[in-house]
Amino acid sequence: MASTPVLTVTDKGIYCPAGDFFIDPWRPVDRALITHGHADHARSGHARYLATRAAAPVMRHRLGDIRLDEIEYGEVRTIGNAEVSYHPAGHVPGSAQVRVEVGGEVWVVSGDYKTEADGLSEPFEPVRCHAFVTECTFGLPIFEWDPQAEVIADINAWWAANQSEGRTSVLGAYALGKAQRILANIDASQGPILTHGAVEATNDVLRGQGIALPETIRVTPETKPKDYPGALVLATPSALGTPWMRRFGAASSAFASGWMRLRGVRRRRSADRGFVMSDHADWDGLNAAIRETGAETVLVTHGYTSIFRRWLEEQGYDARIVETEYEGESLEGQGEEEEAA
Repeated sequence: MASTPVLTVTDKGIYCPAGDFFIDPWRPVDRALITHGHADHARSGHARYLATRAAAPVMRHRLGDIRLDEIEYGEVRTIGNAEVSYHPAGHVPGSAQVRVEVGGEVWVVSGDYKTEADGLSEPFEPVRCHAFVTECTFGLPIFEWDPQAEVIADINAWWAANQSEGRTSVLGAYALGKAQRILANIDASQGPILTHGAVEATNDVLRGQGIALPETIRVTPETKPKDYPGALVLATPSALGTPWMRRFGAASSAFASGWMRLRGVRRRRSADRGFVMSDHADWDGLNAAIRETGAETVLVTHGYTSIFRRWLEEQGYDARIVETEYEGESLEGQGEEEEAA
């Protein structure tokens, strides 16, 4: 076993002394291993980056001309005195858990993850380890997700009902991940699908790497709703309730978010409808993922850290809180890139 911890936490991020690298650091560093392309995990300013081949196009789109090395899932790299490999996290396309082995001791940093296969992202794969660093964005028993097929059916029905009433359907969803997850699964034959600029920019990147998505139309200042009767509009969460919405006239708005499980959230956001859908694991998913790792030590990051740590301690784990600057899922579009429509 390693004589010193495989990973430590510094003011720059989660650090591996044996390999002299950081995982998803929040301050500029020399070598950054990145779990996925959301802005709270993949930040600018690092000298060198390492990410999965599937995450690389979005990262280059967001961060520009960076020095980015690509790695395949399951490929083992030796960095200093550490062996590193990336494994599917199921969060968004290209997302990964980072496995780090030093002196026979294995730690895994999950980044963000979900355990339900979504038909878009590479499905989550549990990785055996001694210590597991896990998010707990939705680390309360109240957070329980319905099967994706049921949620998608509800979105299709809502869209159809709005069409029958002559309304445009405007659905708020993250520009990277959730928007494409919805696109990949809804009944696109129901009508035209329009997209906010940030959503369409990400669509272009993912299509460019071979991910199949239905046809969409980018919203511009010249877009006229009358030209697209009965349309579904996929918007970033931060675009709803802004002047950007006015162009759609008679419209019904909705959010797709795990936070819709909480009573009153939809009303506070002035949305007509809420769909409980998240790219993060729910309570059962978090617990199942942790069990499958076989880890004895669990380090919890962003989310309900104090409550979740106590729960894990009651289950017999050596549980600790790791203070990070990750944001998880919000209704404001944090953690995603935004572009003007």
